[in-house]
Formats: sequence, structure tokens, C-alpha cells
Amino acid sequence: MARDTTDEAPISGVEEMAGYLASGCKPKEEWRIGTEHEKFPFCMQDHTPIPYAGERSIEALLKGMQAELNWEPIIDEGNLIGLFEPNGMGAISLEPGGQFELSGAPLETIHETCRESNRHLAQLRQIADPLGIKFLGLGASPKWTLDETPRMPKSRYDIMRNYMPKVGTQGLDMMHRTSTIQVNLDFDSEADMRKKMQMSYRLQPLATVLFANSPFTEGKPNGLLSWRADIWRDTDNNRSGVLPMVFNDNFGFMDYVEWALDVPMYFVLRNGKYIDCTHVTFRQFMNGALEGEIPDAKPNKGDWTNHLSTVFPEVRLKKFIEMRGADGGPWRRICALPAFWVGLCYDEAALEAAWQLTKDWTFDEVVELRNAVPKDGFKAKIKGQSMHELAKEVLGIARQGLISRAKLNDDGFDEAHFLAPLEEVAARGTTSAEQMLLQYQSNWAGSIEPAFLEYAY
Repeated sequence: MARDTTDEAPISGVEEMAGYLASGCKPKEEWRIGTEHEKFPFCMQDHTPIPYAGERSIEALLKGMQAELNWEPIIDEGNLIGLFEPNGMGAISLEPGGQFELSGAPLETIHETCRESNRHLAQLRQIADPLGIKFLGLGASPKWTLDETPRMPKSRYDIMRNYMPKVGTQGLDMMHRTSTIQVNLDFDSEADMRKKMQMSYRLQPLATVLFANSPFTEGKPNGLLSWRADIWRDTDNNRSGVLPMVFNDNFGFMDYVEWALDVPMYFVLRNGKYIDCTHVTFRQFMNGALEGEIPDAKPNKGDWTNHLSTVFPEVRLKKFIEMRGADGGPWRRICALPAFWVGLCYDEAALEAAWQLTKDWTFDEVVELRNAVPKDGFKAKIKGQSMHELAKEVLGIARQGLISRAKLNDDGFDEAHFLAPLEEVAARGTTSAEQMLLQYQSNWAGSIEPAFLEYAY
């Protein structure tokens, strides 16, 4: 999320909070695709991370991009920590360890998404190349220790850094050493939201396998295929993971609100300052727990919007649905992730087929699968079916969904070809992580350094 929200309008009650989510309902012709992708900046010369400040720095990248794009700055305690397009058509933000993120505009087709990503990376290279900076497209930092990883001067991250070690063992790694590609998709009703949420929760582990490419930690194999996904298993289980109530037949907006109300808060924003509120849940906040502790101690709409951005389930609900199961990756994966989920969610027949395929998977079975895939990859099974077998079937559904959408580019091609990187993985039967491990053991000669050449933007 590029910037936190300020909206001082008071909240009348939980019905209004559920209504905020429901206000995302829109007719199909207004559905859009919002793609977010992160990457690790590094020094071309020695493959070291890039600090926030200095001649070769994150700050220099942001200033260069601001001059190139003429976007508005996002300032936190005097530090430039992001940029945003004034009409809501995109933003650039920093993750805690300097991961450079584009939050793309809401676009109609994946063709547009790919053009946006190409344009962003080309603009970024214009600024970064003279500074000797490249970007690594992997799901987790493969070389640097946590201490070697820079820390971005962002107030919400200071609160999170203090809180994370209290609630899990891997929160600081999640913040500073992981990277992802995500896509945000729309729904037209509560029933449509329910169907998409339930199907995508069940298939999120498959996305993790298809995008798995984080098998290294601090220069050595870590025994996993997606370290990023494994990290989330013990980051903060109060606010992440697979949510049981989503599997209920009558799951709705209010159920998500009731869950989020009992998640501990990170902060409130008052007079431009972030105030640590990790000792109370949002429900306690509504019941007066912060009276006398903070200015304007009654929750407002901005507080609720910000709180929803600080919960991290595998699929997150806002005024849209956010798919969160994939490792970051090279350029072709940036287009493949939205292609996968748009193919399954934005064609009625494809959504029904994916729903029928997965509807009998229970919460416990999905949790077991989710816990298995970071290590087992395609070998993980659910109801006796391997992820390799499932991948071929689901990719076929997604491909047909994209063909049926019939969103053509100027050359007459539909969006289905964007699935090619995933279809290659499924046809091969080995994850990108396994291919990297083979390279490490052979032509990389036991060194992680070639990754900074082969997986660089």
C-alpha cells in the first residue's frame, strides 16, 4: 500500500464497516485488474543491497522517478518514501527492506498490464542504470542477512518492526527479505465475492507452487522451494494465513468485518503522526480502549481503511479481492499472475469450473496443503491429487476463461498467451525453484552470484 488514508468521518457501527466492503460491488463491465509487483534493488558491481540515502540509493531512485513521471511525493517525517499518480492511476512504494513496488493502475486487460509493467521497468532502468543499480526478481532475498538488509524510514514499519518479534519468529524476514506479485480483482455482489474468495483460497497453494522461486537464504539452499511462503506460516497468525470462516456456505462481508475487528491494530494516524496501537484490537478501539491515550480517540473511516491494509490473509478482502500467494519473479511472471486469476475469476464458466473442482476441499485440507507446498511443491497433494496434476487442469480452465473473455490486442491475440510461463512450469513438472537449484549445483558451481545476472531486471 503506497500511502495510508486520512478520513476523519466517524464510523457509525459495524454495518457501515461491512458496507464499506460491499461498496466495492460493481457491474462486470466495470471490473478492472490491478497488478502489484516488488523487486529487490542491488548494486551491479558487488550485488550488495541499496541503502535508503546517499548517491546510489533508494531515495535517488524515487527522486529520479518523480522527475520522470511528475507524480506527487509521499513524505513521512521528512523522508520521500513513495510517489502517487494524482488521478489514482498508480503508485510507487517501498517495502521495509527497500523492495521497490509498483502498484499498478486499475486496467481493463492484461495487455494493458504488461504495457504498464514494461513502461515502468524501462523508466526505472533509465534512472537506475547510471547509478549502477539493477533489480532482482525473486520471491526472497537469496544472499543478504537480515542485518545486511537496509531498513526504510517509514513510520508504520517502525511500529511493525517492534511488534513482529512478539507474535511470530519470521515477521522481520517477511518484512525485509520477501517479494511478491499480487493482483486485485473485482466482484459484482456478495455472492460473487464469496464464490471468488472460496475458490481462490483453495487454489492459492497452487499459485504458490507455480510461482515458487525462493530456494536460497544467505547464499545457500534453504531446503524449501518457496521460502517466502514458508515465512508466512509463522509471521503473525492472528492476521495471516487461511481464514476458516471463508469456507462457510453463508460467508459474507460482515463475517470478514467480525474477524478483522478482533485483529490487533498496528497504528492510528493523527495529525500526520503514527501512534502505536498494537496493544488493542479494533473492536477494543471501538469500545473506548484508547480514550485518554490518543487525540480523537473515536475510530474514523480512515482508521478502518488503514486497519484493513494491515491484515495479511492469503486472500485479502477490501473493496476488491487481493490474491497474495505468489513469489515475486521475472518480467513474464508479472503478466502471468493476473492472467492466472483473471482467467479463473472473470469468466463465468471458468469460475464455475474452478468452483466445482475445489468446492469439496475443507478448511483443514487446504491448511494442510498450504503448509506442504513451500517444501513439497508439485508433489504436495489434496484428496489424492498432486499439485502437478491439478496445475494442468486449472491452467486449462484459466486458459479457456481468457479465450472466452476475448480481450484482443491490436494484433488480434487474446490474453491466453500470458499463461505460457506457467504452462511451461506445469509441462516440465518442476518449479522454477528446482531449476535454480539445478543451476546452483551445476553451472553456477555452488555460488548464488549468477542469480543476480540471470534474474535481474
